[in-house]
Amino acid sequence: MAYDVVIIGSGPGGYVCAIKAAQLGLKVAVVEKNATFGGTCLNIGCIPSKALLHASEMFAEAGHSFDALGVEIPAPKLNLKKMMAHKDATVSANVNGVAFLFKKNKIDAFRGTGKVVAAGKVSVTGEDGKVEEIETRNIVIATGSDVAGIPGVKVDFDEKVIVSSTGALSLEKVPGHLVVVGGGVIGLELGSVWARLGAKVTVGEFLDTILGGM
Repeated sequence: MAYDVVIIGSGPGGYVCAIKAAQLGLKVAVVEKNATFGGTCLNIGCIPSKALLHASEMFAEAGHSFDALGVEIPAPKLNLKKMMAHKDATVSANVNGVAFLFKKNKIDAFRGTGKVVAAGKVSVTGEDGKVEEIETRNIVIATGSDVAGIPGVKVDFDEKVIVSSTGALSLEKVPGHLVVVGGGVIGLELGSVWARLGAKVTVGEFLDTILGGM
C-alpha cells in the first residue's frame, strides 16, 4: 500500500504531524521503534518530569508551608514507590491517548526502526529482524533527541549510580547526594525533584550562569 506521508517517529513533532495530515484527508503511516507512542517527551521527558515535579512540590509544601497557613498536619512521609506509580500512570494516560487518536484518525503504525532507503521508500526493521518496506509520496523525519554526553569523556550510564535524565526519573530510593552535571532546564528540574524529597543536590555548570540557554 502506498501512503501520502510516512512519519518516522511518534513524539510531539511526529504524532501532531500525523494526526493533522490524517484530518486533512491524507493516508498516513507512522514508524515507531519503541513499545509506546509519544517519544521522549511523553515517555521519559516532559510528562514524567512534570508529574514528579508536581508530586515533590506537594510533598515539600506539606512539610514546610502548610503550618504558616494554619494547616497543622503531622510531618509527611514519603512513599517513593507510590509516587513513581503516579508518574507511570500519568505517562500511560498520555501515550494511550496518542494511540487512541491514531486509531480514531485511521493512522497505520509500523513497529520497528525506520530507514529511508530510496526516494519514496522507507524500510522498517522489527525487533525480530524482519524488514518491511513502505512506499510513500512524502517522508517526515521526526526522530527526536537522545541523551547528551560530555564531549571528550566516555560516560557509561548504568542508570543506577551514573544516570541520564531517563534514569533520574526512576531512582528506587532518594540519593544521599546527587551531583547534576549541567545547569539547564532538565538538570534543574530533576535536581529540584530530588532536593524536595530529601537529597543533597549539587549542580555543576560550565557557563557562568545557570539556565544559560534561556
